[in-house]
Amino acid sequence: MLFTPYPSLFTFFNNGEKRSLNYSTEQILMWLAAYLWPLCRIAGMMMTMVMFGAQLTPAYNRVLLALATTLAVAPVLPPMPEVALFSVGGFLITGQQVLIGAVIGLLSQFLLQTFVTAGQIIAMQTSLGFASMVDPLNGQSTPVVGQLYLMLGTLLFLALNGHLVMIEAIVLSFDTLPVAMNGLSVTSWENLAGLLSLLFQAAVAMSLSAIVAMLLINLTFGVLTRAAPQLNIFSVGFAVSMVCGLFILWLTLGGFLGHFQNQWLRLQTVMCDTLQLTCEGG
Repeated sequence: MLFTPYPSLFTFFNNGEKRSLNYSTEQILMWLAAYLWPLCRIAGMMMTMVMFGAQLTPAYNRVLLALATTLAVAPVLPPMPEVALFSVGGFLITGQQVLIGAVIGLLSQFLLQTFVTAGQIIAMQTSLGFASMVDPLNGQSTPVVGQLYLMLGTLLFLALNGHLVMIEAIVLSFDTLPVAMNGLSVTSWENLAGLLSLLFQAAVAMSLSAIVAMLLINLTFGVLTRAAPQLNIFSVGFAVSMVCGLFILWLTLGGFLGHFQNQWLRLQTVMCDTLQLTCEGG
């Protein structure tokens, strides 16, 4: 089957004789698949990655970034499978590429949600949870302390070139996890499920010092209430709890960088295992 959509573009002259270049539909679909399937994996990651996948990021900019990355790396990628693009196998491969990219992008979301959860726990314990604002990641109302931790985590993620590391990993994954119908293994899904529990434990551990400090403060108020029943503990205790909460929040920010580095190294290990990459130190 011959396919010449634009004859003027495929026409040349040889010794005064007019000739045309004819390309088959299979050849054109193969060229299209060489860019479309990598685009699906890269765009899937951009769709869910921190900052790039936020609701405040225009979809137009996200698509342009994915296209630019695909055009830059597609010529050096391994050959694509010889499967018809518009077939059942082609649709399965496309879905697998989107899923792989989305999973890698979600890992960065898991990283920042660890600190958002820790901030919410601290805010509820220190009576700072009454102040809330809209979360730019999911559009829901979140305590301001969680938003503070989210902004700090995002800045550290960008400062440590986390976005560049993830883009490099997704490009290298085309060698270790080539484009095919089979996607992530069962072990990879188990590692991702285990990572969620570990990140929740990290959030609780990060806020544990604030929980213990507020517990001691509440015990002190309980003793004062028994010693002086005429003291209105509800009016005084609320203001004191908020002031102590701000002081505790200031003290806990000193270990934020250490917690972020530990969780970032853990996430890199899971990402490398998922993409079957050999990373430094793991």
